Amino acid sequence: MLTAGVVLAWVGPAGAAIQAAMTGEPPVVRVAVQAAGLTVFSVLYLRAVRSVLAGRVATRTVAAAGAVTLALLAGPHSGYLSWITPGAAWASLAVLGVSTPAAAVVCGATTLLAPIVALKGLPAPATLLFNALLCVLVPWSNRFQLWLWELVRDAEEGREAQARLAVTEERLRFARDLHDLVGHILTAIAVKSEVAEKLARTDLARAAEEMAEVRRLAREALREIRAAVRGYRTVDLDAELRSVRAVLEAGGVRCTLSVEPETGTAGLPQDVTTLLAWVVREGATNVLRHSRAGVCEIGLTVRDGGVVLTMRNDGAGVPPGPRVPDASADAAPGGEAERGTGLAGLAERVASAGGVLRAGPAGRGRWELAAEIPLRGTT
Repeated sequence: MLTAGVVLAWVGPAGAAIQAAMTGEPPVVRVAVQAAGLTVFSVLYLRAVRSVLAGRVATRTVAAAGAVTLALLAGPHSGYLSWITPGAAWASLAVLGVSTPAAAVVCGATTLLAPIVALKGLPAPATLLFNALLCVLVPWSNRFQLWLWELVRDAEEGREAQARLAVTEERLRFARDLHDLVGHILTAIAVKSEVAEKLARTDLARAAEEMAEVRRLAREALREIRAAVRGYRTVDLDAELRSVRAVLEAGGVRCTLSVEPETGTAGLPQDVTTLLAWVVREGATNVLRHSRAGVCEIGLTVRDGGVVLTMRNDGAGVPPGPRVPDASADAAPGGEAERGTGLAGLAERVASAGGVLRAGPAGRGRWELAAEIPLRGTT
């Protein structure tokens, strides 16, 4: 929309050239010169728009485009009304990235100056009115489009920041837990090792006792670390479903969650819920990394003798693009690597639990990941 000013700049001169050709005038040289000027104006316009979208105001480029516009308006043409659009096109560029009072000054100056330069004298009130309408509607429409662009850009940056913050918070939580678990024990090991080193020169019996205590503390630290790792590996399915929905929506994917029965995952074996949580995490990772899905539907159904988890999205066959960065999964929905190492390893884990994992197209433009795990015989 911001580059529509380029099209607007060419409308009037093109109409003037057609009018001259219909009247039998030989406008070849003049039209060629004017087309060259409009080409220069178009290049400058596009460069200035790119700078504005990058957060910079290209003042020199805008000024150069204004000089080209004045040269075009001052040259020979067939009637001012056919050439009124280049001035409005330049005004639509000059108001981008400046304050509201400055934009109003640009529009007012273009309304008065463009017809005076073109007609080489004071214009009629109707001409001023027509030019004023163009210099109000087009430039301020461009300012609205720029505001909308900045709003969308800020929203995208906010989503990325939210995802990075979630990762950072998880790292900090893990660091705190690890410090609380082994920090005190490792400090005690260091102190007792130092005591044992000093006693080794004078009292070997007490030094041996201290080293035995060091060994006991080391085993205790190892036991607590293993317990912590098992706790991290045991993922809560309800929490994972909520987390995945938040991450997908932060990445621009509308996520709907359907769990039957309404009691949720209560009563399911811990190993089943942990395995399903890994399936959900892998599926969400694939959606974010390997598709451009806009909608993802997650369903969990608990039946007699089994539980079924399905994840469907509308990103199959869509070229992947950058989303929120993630650090796992290698499968690409809808592509040749649909059985990547991520899904392949997950399928083996599901199969070891007596279940089945399926991944593949599910209708036009849709992709489905489904896991069926029996409840009989699980612990």
